[in-house]
Amino acid sequence: MFFLLSLSSTSAAGAAIAASNFISLSKKSLSLHYLSLIKTARKPYSCSQFSTTMSINLNSHAFAGNPIRLKTPKSSDPFSPTSAFQTLKTLLLSHTHEPSSPDFKVLPFRKGRPLVGSVCDASGSGGKPSWHLGWLSLGECRAFLENSEVNLNEDSLVYLGFTAEDDDVYWAIDVSEATGLVSEFGARQFCFVELRTLMVATDWIDAKAMGELAVAGHARALLEWHTSSRFCGYCGAKTVPMDAGRRKSCSNELCKRRVYPRVDPVVIMLVIDKENDRALLSRQSRFVPRMWSCLAGFIEPGESLEEAVRRETWEEAGIEVGEVVYHSSQPWPVGPSGIPCQLMVGFFAYAKSLEINVDKEELEDAKWHSREDVKKALTFAEYKKAQRTAADRVDQICKGVEKGQNLSADFSVESGELASMFIPGPFAIAHHLISSWANQVVVNGAETHSKQPGSSLSSL
Repeated sequence: MFFLLSLSSTSAAGAAIAASNFISLSKKSLSLHYLSLIKTARKPYSCSQFSTTMSINLNSHAFAGNPIRLKTPKSSDPFSPTSAFQTLKTLLLSHTHEPSSPDFKVLPFRKGRPLVGSVCDASGSGGKPSWHLGWLSLGECRAFLENSEVNLNEDSLVYLGFTAEDDDVYWAIDVSEATGLVSEFGARQFCFVELRTLMVATDWIDAKAMGELAVAGHARALLEWHTSSRFCGYCGAKTVPMDAGRRKSCSNELCKRRVYPRVDPVVIMLVIDKENDRALLSRQSRFVPRMWSCLAGFIEPGESLEEAVRRETWEEAGIEVGEVVYHSSQPWPVGPSGIPCQLMVGFFAYAKSLEINVDKEELEDAKWHSREDVKKALTFAEYKKAQRTAADRVDQICKGVEKGQNLSADFSVESGELASMFIPGPFAIAHHLISSWANQVVVNGAETHSKQPGSSLSSL
């Protein structure tokens, strides 16, 4: 898979190539609740094609803009984590299947993969498929787990958020130990799919789909953090969930340390040669052929964001950086194993030196690319085609049909010739760093933002 951030091996290395591992399941249909995340009209994502380049406008990056976490309610509010948790305990103890107020919906995960289904639009047999999250009611969740290896209790559920207008509170649960669920859900055309695959399959002009992706990313990050923080890092005792799963506490009475969800900040930067109107792009050995992206790396203790940009650029490419300009940030819950969620902080970095000295332990190659070459790469990469291919694949998996297809074929010019290079797709901050620079206009040596519609920096 493609379209990802360029991250060094000592940096956020695992996000280089999206995984294509799915769990395929079998047939029939289940009436599962799934979230209508965005009730009120929201300005849609826009996609504009220029004569020389393609720039994609987003209101927020992929995995940002979570619609069920827009605000934190007061503790007395029935939708708050505290109140909802007390209601949850009452319902679990009473063993009732009756609807409650607020209504609880649960999203199962298996090995980091959310439960999803797929539907086609109303245009008939040739309709475009789209995935949706497989929300269960609390009663349905209890029924599925009743005879499984997973114990449904207040400590196994993690609070995600709420929608007051729908009177709903949302939870996530890890059902990885429940071996029989794969076939049960598969028989009803629901399956557990890799989050990276869903990321590629998400239609970025569909605000509801982008919202569901953000919810799934948030849920996966929390559940992965719970898995990796089962023991106290100070005394080694077991930790126990607190505040509806939003934090943990050491069970050792002599320790009692609090543990909060982990976020790993990463700088990602497009290094720019102003004088020669070029940008520095790099490759890693794990990248698919022809993919180039930005430099990136973890922030070290005791350094500022700007210092991290300069250090990583020097270490990986031997380029000295002066001015550093902030662009935007993106949560990235699909990084390497053991890192539940990275926060990608994007910058433009202006080079003071131009001679490249690649650290071969970090990168395969790094080169200066002209603005025109980058614009061509943006034009040739048919991101929409690749998104539809991934959406078709998710639909086939949910229906129990396996059909392999090489997505590299989706990155070609109309003549069928492979593009000489392509960059990460629109769900990665690297794409927006690169396309923002490519669409800038240089006037008397100064860069100004393009007046053309579709410039990606303006709306993020």
